[in-house]
Amino acid sequence: MLFLDLKKVNMQYKNAILKVVEKVIDKGWYILGEEVGKFEEEFAKYCDTKYAIGVGSGLDALKLIIRGYKELGVFKEGDDIIVPANTYIASILAISEEGLNPLLIEPRIDTYLIDPDKIEEKITPKTKAIMAVHLYGQVCEMGKIHKIAKKYNLKIIEDSAQAHGAYYKNKKVGNLGDASGFSFYPAKNLGALGDGGAVTTNDERLAEVIKALRNYGSDKKYHYIYKGYNSRLDEIQAAMLRVKLKYLDKENKKRKEIAKYYLENIKNEKIVLPKIVTDSVWHLFVIRTKERGKLQKYLAENNIQALIHYPIPPHKQKAYKEWNSLSFPITEKLSNEILSLPISGIMSLEEAKRITDLINKV
Repeated sequence: MLFLDLKKVNMQYKNAILKVVEKVIDKGWYILGEEVGKFEEEFAKYCDTKYAIGVGSGLDALKLIIRGYKELGVFKEGDDIIVPANTYIASILAISEEGLNPLLIEPRIDTYLIDPDKIEEKITPKTKAIMAVHLYGQVCEMGKIHKIAKKYNLKIIEDSAQAHGAYYKNKKVGNLGDASGFSFYPAKNLGALGDGGAVTTNDERLAEVIKALRNYGSDKKYHYIYKGYNSRLDEIQAAMLRVKLKYLDKENKKRKEIAKYYLENIKNEKIVLPKIVTDSVWHLFVIRTKERGKLQKYLAENNIQALIHYPIPPHKQKAYKEWNSLSFPITEKLSNEILSLPISGIMSLEEAKRITDLINKV
């Protein structure tokens, strides 16, 4: 059993996808056309935000938020942004690539999310924002983060790349801070058939700046007000995402059913199950065990593919060699113990039962 069978995921919508792709081809307009505009409207409505801006990737979405705030005079190079140490490297790359400094904060050991109780002690006069990464589909403790942000006049940037459709106290991810970056990488809960991303925000000025920045810095054809980027959501990808957005809640519901089964039925004392803190959409179902290698091998021998997200934390990567001597013991412990079990909108409870039975026997 594959960890995630993307062919099977998209075959559900093949006919509808082919129909909209043919429609785009027949129109002959392939960049920033009607499909992107309509997807932006529909995704903003889905997230309960005023604006959504389609961009090239999730990393670009975060970079454009930071660059947008630089153009508005909110951030400047050399400022600090707080970010969890336990995250995918894109969260951190977005900060450093825009000339700001990532301030790494340890996660909670039980939720894997940034520990809000450790944020305040790291704040400096240069700190301008908190990046709340909704890792694996769970939402950060936004109540505490909002209190800290308000006290120190900080912006809140959501990294929502793994949390499409998740809620915090009846409010959707993408609308829990000042701006949010989404990824539509094919394996995401809402995945394109290629790369893609979006920014959501209620800030009109920020939205207008990002719309220009994504398109070479142009506010109208051949008129450039910023030194911008080429980071535009493709028209065909937008058309396919419009099809799949209609089924996102249904797929998330199935993920929740699989996760519920795992949580209620995995009884192996050597397995630490994830703690639920919010209405997770379970992009990943991540367990912990000190015998990860043995468990992963055992599952593979039984034709179950389990993956490690992520085996090397950002501060131990060669790309950030200046951090290699730093110690973040909780992050390092997680990177040595975490294992992701299969979970998706196309999995059956019978498949989850088989995986659970294997884990309980090992």
